[in-house]
Amino acid sequence: MNKIFSFFSGSGFLDLGFETNGFDIDLVNEFSPSFIKAYKYSREKMNLRKPKYGYFNTDVNDFLGERKQELQNYLNDAKKDGALVGFIGGPPCPDFSVAGKNRGREGDNGKLSLSYVNLILQMKPDFFLFENVKGLWRTARHRGFYEELKEKLYNAGYVMSDRITNALEFAVPQDRDRILLFGIRKELCSQEEIEKFPWKAYVKYSMEQIKSYPWIEEEPFECNSKTECPKDIPCELTVEYWFRKNDVKNHPNAENYFQPKQGLIRMQTIPEGDVSRKSYKRLHRWRYSPTAAYGNNEVHLHPYLERRISAAEALAIQSLPKEFSLPNDMTLTDMFKTVGNGVPYVMASGIAKTIYDFLEGKTCRK
Repeated sequence: MNKIFSFFSGSGFLDLGFETNGFDIDLVNEFSPSFIKAYKYSREKMNLRKPKYGYFNTDVNDFLGERKQELQNYLNDAKKDGALVGFIGGPPCPDFSVAGKNRGREGDNGKLSLSYVNLILQMKPDFFLFENVKGLWRTARHRGFYEELKEKLYNAGYVMSDRITNALEFAVPQDRDRILLFGIRKELCSQEEIEKFPWKAYVKYSMEQIKSYPWIEEEPFECNSKTECPKDIPCELTVEYWFRKNDVKNHPNAENYFQPKQGLIRMQTIPEGDVSRKSYKRLHRWRYSPTAAYGNNEVHLHPYLERRISAAEALAIQSLPKEFSLPNDMTLTDMFKTVGNGVPYVMASGIAKTIYDFLEGKTCRK
């Protein structure tokens, strides 16, 4: 079985997509103690194996310095049975986000993208996945940095394929664009092969198709109202479908939501489906959610209840299995931060399956 070393793991949404689709997660690195605690908690609840080499609650730069040999030893051991070993990671991305700090390569988070690439260059895994916000690709001031990173990787012996991918394409109820960069050592894959990397193999919808459906824009807010899904839209792309699928009312994180100290009256005036403002967006039950980003004072309101969405509902919007939960002693701030930072599970699964299929037959070429 092919093996994964995970970096910037958060609470493990991306990892879960890989470990449920043919890969062993053998090493986990995450800087936040709260997030790595949630990672361990969720795996125990889901009866998933522990990483062979353990959890590392440390700065990724430690593996470029004092812990370099330790990581190299783990990598060498992982390769002993002939398996391919890959690195996966999505370095923190606010510095490349228009909605975030937008400081680019000079920001503290922006520098971590270079650290991740340097780690790949130093350790030379067989393949890697780099995930980040679309701003790294589409914003002119950041695109140059991204191309420099790719050039470093190419010069170090990797061929690559990248794509802007939206979670909606995989039937996740969330409009979330991400840049995905997959690389593999040249000895294992030719330039001609990588150019045919099947990014769309597990895509269910095209963005053109999604945008063509007659989505309901806005309706007056009515507390506890009941409606059914319109027949001319795909229900699996709606938040209410996922609320029901995950039984969010009975989920362990059902009661984990922020109680407004003020602003309830304002909350009641916002129509269902009005997501036009930066904060206080009210989701529409029969539409997909905007990007699940719950920091920077952004608030997502429940479609038909007088409150913010719960952590259970946020996890559903991120398409996590209903068996996945966060520890109840985790702060609400950390809960929503880790949910917002994560890669939607169904999207992660689709990407993992695509990579798994692509790697079939590569082992014999090592």
